[in-house]
Amino acid sequence: MKNPIPTNIELHKKSKILEISFDNGEQFELSCEYLRISSPSAEVRGHSPEQEILQVGKADVNIDKIVPVGTYAVQLFFDDDHDSGIYSWEWLYNLGKNHDKLWQQYLDKLEKAGQKRGPTYA
Repeated sequence: MKNPIPTNIELHKKSKILEISFDNGEQFELSCEYLRISSPSAEVRGHSPEQEILQVGKADVNIDKIVPVGTYAVQLFFDDDHDSGIYSWEWLYNLGKNHDKLWQQYLDKLEKAGQKRGPTYA
């Protein structure tokens, strides 16, 4: 079975939602915060699970720009200057398909670390 491929990607800047429709008929609405904390970049994921860096203060983050990467991914440019993650179609589909579980895992990690979702202020 081949991985689903997006047929439409639309950013709703006001609501900070990225809407993605796939060729298998599934559609997901993913918040910019969720996409930012789920970045596949080494800066966020590290090079192993032990090196993962918990992302905090990203509740108000938005996407400034979306750039295609070949025929397999997009690069998301966030307004907090994060732009190093390449979001493959497979990665985006997984984020949509497993949203509830992945989001809860993130919230649990925040709580365990004594952190909150809100933006950080200097």
